Amino acid sequence: MVRPQSSAAGVLALLQEPDPVFKQHALKALNPLVPQFWAEISEHIAVIEALYESDELPKPTRNAAALVASKVYYFLGEYDEALSFALGAGSAFQDETRAHGSEEYVETIVSKAIDRYIQVRSAEQSGSKEKIDPRLQSTIEGIFGRCITEGEFKQAIGIALESHRLDVIETIYQQTNDTSLLSYAMEGVLDTGFSLSYRDEVLRFLFPLFPQPTTGDGSPHVHALTRLLVTLSDPSLTISLLSSLVEGEPLLAYQFAFDLVEGGSQDFLENLRTELPEGNEKTQPIFEKLRTILTGKDSIKLYREFLKRNNQTDLLILKNTKDALEPRSSIYHTALTLQNAFMHAGTTSDIFLRENLEWLGLASNWSKFSATAGLGVIHKGYFEQGQTILGPYLPQSGGESNIPGANYSEGGALYALGLINAGYGSDVITYLRDALKAAQGEVVQHGAALGLGVAGMGSKSMEAFEDLKNILFTDSAVAGEASGYAMGLVMLGTAASEPVREMLQYARETQHEKIIRGLAMGTAFIYYGRQEEADATIKLLLGEKDPILRYGGVYTLALAYAGTANNDAVRKLLHIAVSDTSDDVRRAAVTSLAFLLFKNPASVPRVVQLLSESYNPHVRCGATLALGIACAGTGLQDAIEILEPMTKDSVDFVRQGAFIALGMILVEQSEASSPALAPTRAKYLKVISDKHEDPMARFGAAIGQGFIDAGGRNVTITLQSRAGSINTSAVVGMVLFCQFWYWYPLAHCASLAFSSTGVIGLDADLKAPKFEFISNAKPSLFAYPSTTKPPKKEAVTKVATAVLSTTAKVKAREKKKAAAEGESMDLDTKQEGEVDVEMKSDEASPKDGDASTSRPKKTEPSFELRPNFSRVTPAQLPYISFSSDGRYQPVRAVSAKALPSKSGKAAVRDTSVALGSGSEKFAGGGGILILTDLRPNEETEYIELQTVPAPPAPEAAPTGNADVSSEPPPTGRHIALDENAPEAEPPEAFEYPFDNDT
Repeated sequence: MVRPQSSAAGVLALLQEPDPVFKQHALKALNPLVPQFWAEISEHIAVIEALYESDELPKPTRNAAALVASKVYYFLGEYDEALSFALGAGSAFQDETRAHGSEEYVETIVSKAIDRYIQVRSAEQSGSKEKIDPRLQSTIEGIFGRCITEGEFKQAIGIALESHRLDVIETIYQQTNDTSLLSYAMEGVLDTGFSLSYRDEVLRFLFPLFPQPTTGDGSPHVHALTRLLVTLSDPSLTISLLSSLVEGEPLLAYQFAFDLVEGGSQDFLENLRTELPEGNEKTQPIFEKLRTILTGKDSIKLYREFLKRNNQTDLLILKNTKDALEPRSSIYHTALTLQNAFMHAGTTSDIFLRENLEWLGLASNWSKFSATAGLGVIHKGYFEQGQTILGPYLPQSGGESNIPGANYSEGGALYALGLINAGYGSDVITYLRDALKAAQGEVVQHGAALGLGVAGMGSKSMEAFEDLKNILFTDSAVAGEASGYAMGLVMLGTAASEPVREMLQYARETQHEKIIRGLAMGTAFIYYGRQEEADATIKLLLGEKDPILRYGGVYTLALAYAGTANNDAVRKLLHIAVSDTSDDVRRAAVTSLAFLLFKNPASVPRVVQLLSESYNPHVRCGATLALGIACAGTGLQDAIEILEPMTKDSVDFVRQGAFIALGMILVEQSEASSPALAPTRAKYLKVISDKHEDPMARFGAAIGQGFIDAGGRNVTITLQSRAGSINTSAVVGMVLFCQFWYWYPLAHCASLAFSSTGVIGLDADLKAPKFEFISNAKPSLFAYPSTTKPPKKEAVTKVATAVLSTTAKVKAREKKKAAAEGESMDLDTKQEGEVDVEMKSDEASPKDGDASTSRPKKTEPSFELRPNFSRVTPAQLPYISFSSDGRYQPVRAVSAKALPSKSGKAAVRDTSVALGSGSEKFAGGGGILILTDLRPNEETEYIELQTVPAPPAPEAAPTGNADVSSEPPPTGRHIALDENAPEAEPPEAFEYPFDNDT
């Protein structure tokens, strides 16, 4: 038996031999001994280094000495020295890499080499004169070569992106012609926190590499190109692509236009419409259609039609909530207002308001403001009739109304008008500006400012900004707060230094906490998406003594790096969450994690797990909202498991946050897909019905009910567009919603994050033909939740009198005795209703499971056919396909990623299945699809779209699907808010309990 070696002394002694052959043999023998005897060998490191530096020794010997020295320094923890000698080892290190590539030493040195290369290359791009070591360059080239040879293309692309080696990406694409690798590179630079300038450089480099989309191949990279164009927002690039498509692929041009509307900003779409060419005689009609599509109003109309057709609002839920909550309490009235607004968002159905005018009339003061603003959520996107619908409530040209309390409904109506036109407000901005300037009272100014901000979001209108600034300088706390928010919304994402300077200067001068908060949040909106450009302002705000300005600094950080998962930003927020002296700032820091990490929702429960168990209730509350916003619409079980115990938290506002978050997460989930759905609904009902429960928790449960059934059960909550880019309106809407902590009316802005989940097919004439597509899943998996059943009235029945067997025997004996005595006693006749309950085996009753009595269960089909304008949830998208022999085929893939299955193959019925992943937060796709008609000569049957909603039937019942109406409740001006009803004093929550303003 060979004894294990106990020392390297014998081999080390050979290093002192004068013969180079002995030295080379010693180094070769030492190489495998280093992991075991590195401490002993390190005492001779000077000798080994001298051998490496000796010019008299042959190169192989010197390389071997460098490799041994590198390993010794690695075990000593001196990684820079280890890397330096590994580079000097040349071919010896390369041989080591090939032979032992999976060993920790090799992996660490290669990693250090890549890090060093990335560091030097980045410094070089920044203007540094430091030159790259040729040996390092050679090593990295070898790494790239091996990755490409072994098919590890994504690894090579990752290194290339970080080291600014775009030529490597081009080389890989030329060898593979795989557009998915270009998409991977694009996602890498967008989702990994690179600087804005480098991000734009990479996207402009990738754009010409993508091949021209064509209808025949399903154009799998349309999603990637759309996301690229929306991110760059460069009209010249977009117009060049659209123009080339107009010539040969007009249907794809229409598809791109609809997809760009999903994620593009107002000013980008406006520039596209302005700069599109007129075209020649053949192409002019196509360009005109593109201009119409790019207004965004066609998309809104189609989604509004989808929501009206498929409205599945369960009015009995609203009725039960109304019966349980005291309407004279302002917080409860607002809770039901918000719940109804969310449940009917975009459906244009105000039937609940029409049937409960008495309840609506009990609104007072700011509850009245919120109730009127709720009409904007219900009629969201109804541009054509927005002012007509709100006409009875809008300020009249004759000046302020003499009706008591009318200013609240007028302000709410102006805010509602902004919500109706959110993101597409070019037609109403002038009206709202005029209303803002004409308004006398601060309540109307408040509503006009909020409406102008939401409608003019991202418009960059300096005229609107100046009007808002004039209202701000009146130093009215109520009007000034709304102006601060609105100024930031109008200049959204501009990083304009002068507006920021003016806003922060006024925030430091004013004494009103409301105004400071509005300006701090407005500053955050101005730096939306600007990443490193916001760093100086973030540092300034986070260093302020005023906690409200630090609060604004937290949201500035979150919005500047929204969706990037930037490590430094996450680290800062986590530090603030556990160290700041203000509870409000700590809560905001935890909540803001959602805005950084929403693209990877599965990571959020791990990040906030410990925070959800914090001793500080504000930190726990922030954790609930972070989970709700980041995991919205996913039904993620990990998030639900954290939130469920928090619904029993000892602090009321933590329970409130947990109820709201559960509603966000479970929106558009079914009882089959999410086991938590039914228990959560039952929990909402129990909390709302419990009069001993705290008002804040009941408020949260009502909002959660609104979210879980939002948009007639046909919308989801998501911060991403269908193409995968950040949905600006949704992010802004959710940030504003989070401010309901201070100001309940801002909760209406959550509707900006609602995304309709219909599949809407249009042909070349932009009309909706009748057709069917396939959902390759069991219908129950993505079915609508079952409707609430009203309680059954049980009839009172007479209970039968039980007669024991012992009693019967006694009566029998008495009968015999009476017969013997000649008495005629009929004692054995049972009285009506009496039964004998003597225990006997019932042999006649069928046994459980008897085949003769049990009904066979119906087997649920594994797929279903769905018509045009059907609901398709994000998780359902991967299961959607179009039959290969169908008349209509989409010009792009329905969704963006491949469907996983247990067998490794797509679980579908034909080969035309779309790509997508139901397990991810974002499956991509769906929405409005342009269709190719494979049989154009056949007669087409179209879906007739409603242009004017039908009024509700007078006998409409308070349950079932809501009828649709666009008319205001027909009882005159301000009737929906009865001025003669006794007004209860609003609870403390509506009087700004966190503010000392007078």
